[in-house]
Amino acid sequence: MSAPNSQPAKLALEDGSVFTGVACGATGTRTGEVVFNTAMTGYQEIFTDPSYCGQIVTMTFPLQGNYGTNPEDFEAPHPHLSGVVLKELPRRPSNWRATRALPEFLSEHDVLGLVGVDTRALTRRIRLQGAQRGVLSTEILDDLELVRRARAAEPMTGANLVQRVAPRAAGLWSQAAASTESTPGRHIVAVDCGIKHNILRLLAQAGCQVTYVPASATADEVRALQPDGLLLGNGPGDPAAVTGTTGMVRELLGTLPMFGICLGHQLLALALGATTYKLGFGHHGANLPVYNRPAGRVEITSQNHGFAVDAESLLRVGGAVTHVNLNDGSLEGFVHGDLRLMAVQFHPEASPGPHDAGYLFKRFATAVAARQAIDAGILV
Repeated sequence: MSAPNSQPAKLALEDGSVFTGVACGATGTRTGEVVFNTAMTGYQEIFTDPSYCGQIVTMTFPLQGNYGTNPEDFEAPHPHLSGVVLKELPRRPSNWRATRALPEFLSEHDVLGLVGVDTRALTRRIRLQGAQRGVLSTEILDDLELVRRARAAEPMTGANLVQRVAPRAAGLWSQAAASTESTPGRHIVAVDCGIKHNILRLLAQAGCQVTYVPASATADEVRALQPDGLLLGNGPGDPAAVTGTTGMVRELLGTLPMFGICLGHQLLALALGATTYKLGFGHHGANLPVYNRPAGRVEITSQNHGFAVDAESLLRVGGAVTHVNLNDGSLEGFVHGDLRLMAVQFHPEASPGPHDAGYLFKRFATAVAARQAIDAGILV
C-alpha cells in the first residue's frame, strides 16, 4: 500500500490561510516559499530539480504518484525542495520502470508531503495574491503558531540558495548515456548552480565533452580548463544575490561562446549590466507558450523560475530579445551577437512540446564549432 498515513499535517501561509490534510513521506516542520506547478506529469523530475530548493511545491493536477519513481529519472542525486502538496495519491503505482512508490521516495529523501487538501483553492490563492512564505508541519498543528512562523520565514528575494545545491568541486560528466558522437576538441565547461542532469546529457549528445564546475569557480579556474564554450545552468533563489558567479561570468564575457539556461539566463543578463525582478507567482509548469521571434513560431516550454530579466534594461546593454512569454509578456530569451551569447529562461532539456526547444543545444554546439574554426584560421 502506498497511500499516505493518517497523521494530520497542516500548511499555513503568511496571509493567514491554513490548509489541513494528512502527512505523506517524512514528518516534521518545513519552511519555504509556496508555489504551484501546472505539469500533468513529470513529478519525479520536478521534485529532484535543485531549482526548487527553499520552496514548497503544490501540484495542480489532482492525481500524482500513479507511475511511481525510479532512479534513472532523477535530475539530481536527491531532492532539495522543502515540501510537496498534493490532492490525491493512488493506492499503488503502476509502471514497469517503477522501483518505489512516491510516498516511499519522499520518506527516503526526507521530504514532507501534504495530501488531501483542496489544491485548486490553494493554487487560486497563490495565483491571485502571489507566491507566499509558508510552513508545512506534522508537529505544530496550532494555526496561529504556524501563521506566525510563516510570516517570520526568510523571503525568497535576496536569498542566495545556490550555495546549498552547488557541488564543492569540478568533475567530468561521464554518464553512460553520453553521445557516441562526442568531439574530442569540443570542450564545454558547465557552471553548476544546481544544474539538471539532462542539460549535461544533451550537451554530450550534441557532441561535446563536458566538465562541470561549482558556482564558486573563479574566472582563472575556468580558463585553466581551456574550454571552447561556457554553459550556465539552472539553480534556485534570487539571481541578484549570486554575485560571485555573476562576477566570474562578467570577467569572461567575449572570450568564448556562452549559453545560459534559466538561472544562467538571468546571470548572463546581470553580467551584461541588465536587471532582474521577482515575478508575482513565477512560471512553473511543462505547458507554457513562448513566442520565438526570429523563427516566427510558438514553442511549448517547460519552466521553473520566480524571477525574470527586465527586457528594457537588457536592450540598453546591447542584448536582443529572441523569445517572449505569451502569458505575461516577460522575457524568455536573448542573444548578444558581439559577445557570442545566447540564453533562454525556459528549460529546453525538459522535452516540452516534446521537442520544440531541442534545437538550442545543437545551435550552441554549432556556435562553439564556428568559434574554433575562426581561431584556427578557417573561413566559416
